[in-house]
Amino acid sequence: MKKWLSILLALTVALIISACGTSDEGTEGDNAGGGEEAETTTLKVGASNVPHAEILEEAKPLLEEKGFELDITTFQDYILPNQALEAGDIDANYFQHIPYLEAQIAENDYDFVNAGGIHIEPIGVYSQKYESLDELPDGATIIMSNSVADHGRILSLLEQQGLITLKEGVEKTAATIEDIEENSKNLEFDTEYEASLLPQIYNNGEGDAVLINSNYAIDAGLNPIEDSIAIEDKESPYVNVIAVRSGDEESEAIKALVEVLHSQEIQDFILEKYEGAVVPVSE
Repeated sequence: MKKWLSILLALTVALIISACGTSDEGTEGDNAGGGEEAETTTLKVGASNVPHAEILEEAKPLLEEKGFELDITTFQDYILPNQALEAGDIDANYFQHIPYLEAQIAENDYDFVNAGGIHIEPIGVYSQKYESLDELPDGATIIMSNSVADHGRILSLLEQQGLITLKEGVEKTAATIEDIEENSKNLEFDTEYEASLLPQIYNNGEGDAVLINSNYAIDAGLNPIEDSIAIEDKESPYVNVIAVRSGDEESEAIKALVEVLHSQEIQDFILEKYEGAVVPVSE
């Protein structure tokens, strides 16, 4: 009887040891197969539909190779993306140029920083009635967005085109309608519209000329290079950036995102897809 009990005890111990060995080998197998490496960090980025979200979609697989999953939230205006960033709903946003970011920081006391410039969207002048700025009549109505951060940009373009002259000493990026010194054609400026509505206003034939940001123009099916009667040159200082909460610019995820967006693959994609309507930058 004792002999059988000894045999039964030995078999039980052997089975326990065998089961433990199988469990350990399974865990090691998972690690060997890249279980830890397969883990990814999700990076939430808010963006305008075009071209920002499209560029981010192209960057997704490249970022995934670096271990980061890109979760893109699209916005239709210029206010909510910064509010979402401040609230922590997203980790970064990609929709605004530097002067607008600086104005929003000053106005709302946001603790944001520029993590890297990605591209420029030249702003254009569009008209259903005239084929050039020279054809604009005396007293022509110029429609532009109600975003004061864009007014200096627009007025600088009109000054370059010889339509107006800004007061001497005025900081051009911060210029407003009140800073116009000379207005030889007595242009009337209508600044009551949301930027996203400007393509529809143009399609309706309202005003004599409409100033439209390229992202909204492209989203509405317009070609900024072919359809505008005047457009900013490629030296525009209005670079669209990745904005993050202060300190997050040093995170590995944000560094990886900016690195991918500066990569040759993404720069080539921007040049090919937008044919000059969107110009990549690498700093």
